[in-house]
Amino acid sequence: MAYFRRKKADINVKNALPVISGRPNTLHLPTHFGLQAIFIQMTKKNPTYTSLFRALLPLAIICLSFAAHAQTELDKIVAVVGKKHIILKSDIDMQVKAMQEQNPEIVDMPECDILEQMLLQKLLVEQGERDSVVVSDEEVEAQLENRVRYFIMQYGSKEKVEELSGKTVYQLKEENREVTRDMIMSERVQGGILESVKVTPAEVQKFYASIPADSLPFFPATVELGQIVLDPDVSPELDTYARRTIEDIRKEIVEGGADFEILAGMKSQDPGSRDEGGMMRGITRKGGNLVTEFAVAAFKLQNGEISPVIRTRFGYHIIQMVNRKGDEADVRHILITPERTSIDFEKALAKLDSIRTELVAGKLTFETAVGKFSTDEMSNRTGGMIANQQGNTTLEVEDLDPALALMIDTLKPGHYSKPMIYTNMRGERSTRIVYMKSITSPHKANLEEDYSRIQFAAMQKKKGERMQQWIKDKAPSYYIRIDQEYTQCPNLEMYRSNTAKK
Repeated sequence: MAYFRRKKADINVKNALPVISGRPNTLHLPTHFGLQAIFIQMTKKNPTYTSLFRALLPLAIICLSFAAHAQTELDKIVAVVGKKHIILKSDIDMQVKAMQEQNPEIVDMPECDILEQMLLQKLLVEQGERDSVVVSDEEVEAQLENRVRYFIMQYGSKEKVEELSGKTVYQLKEENREVTRDMIMSERVQGGILESVKVTPAEVQKFYASIPADSLPFFPATVELGQIVLDPDVSPELDTYARRTIEDIRKEIVEGGADFEILAGMKSQDPGSRDEGGMMRGITRKGGNLVTEFAVAAFKLQNGEISPVIRTRFGYHIIQMVNRKGDEADVRHILITPERTSIDFEKALAKLDSIRTELVAGKLTFETAVGKFSTDEMSNRTGGMIANQQGNTTLEVEDLDPALALMIDTLKPGHYSKPMIYTNMRGERSTRIVYMKSITSPHKANLEEDYSRIQFAAMQKKKGERMQQWIKDKAPSYYIRIDQEYTQCPNLEMYRSNTAKK
């Protein structure tokens, strides 16, 4: 659907198939991964750290797999934690495959590291069950919904997700419900273990001093950019024309007996559904990536019923309920978008120019201007800052889209661009001012420029040490069995309980 699709031309769909995720996993690995591991979130492109980053990438995200977890004749249990928590060979193979697809150049596969991360999660879940930690059905459903929403954004539509996975969204959620419950449980238990961990400035300096000079990561040029977006208002005349157009279409269907599907294919201005006769399969009552007004109107309908004309920020819609199944439904819709004229854009640019004047004069702060004027929901969630797919607002210059990259040489930190017309991620034209918050040149990590990053790394190291001690204390009190295939993995030694060693 054009009014919620996120354009991402460089997405490699096949490579992304093994993992569906809504947020990073917060499990902290023990410290045997060393100084390299704690820098994996600081740089992904430094060759010094590439191996460990590859090893941990699929496990830095709790997986919601598109692949079926059906056992085959070749599958086997490679580890058991407690009475019921098992790890299958296929679980590890799936993670290995995910890494290979994300980076075909990988030669050495870190099965030992993958298994350790899985063992740590199972151990945390076992501890959570001992402590009677409760994870509600509502929490699980919310997390599953977030992950489904994430992948719909990535692939452009729910239909594409289902086509690539060979499963409905309902099936994907059901197959991964227990995995998600365990994820939430393990995060909650570990959060309790690590909540008291803090690092002092002296510890940060000591940590930095402990890193050999030739092991310091090299950071590429980065930038923090914000934007104030102003979607031009539509002239009353063209807005009225759009509404009358869709009212006439609805009249043709309701009173004239015209076929909704045919008219959607002929007249709808939503390129995401028009070619399928306006069909949208499996929308949810909670909306997912649909605007709220659309979802609310859709779920008021019975099968075959057609909605009145509804207004969203994308234009005017009519919806036909095709098949309702509880909180999911298949619908058709027709969208008519009011046209914006050059005069509308000129008015928006003029308004942005006056906003910029107040910003430059110090009469208005960037954060206040974003909250008061900006119409871009994505950047408004981050206080106006432009973020990447992982939610980070510190962006590598080489990863910026061309329109933003061209501004780097013309803006200084604290400065604002002239108002401009641009094309947003939905492929629609709008207007904006760009704000340069900060920029760094390529450099080796140092305390002056990278204190927050080094502080984060020092914190991760300290948390890793705390987790390592917790595992040493707790593992002997649990039954843990690890297959002989992994006896050559030294990092798994502390997980081998006395029972298993016998």
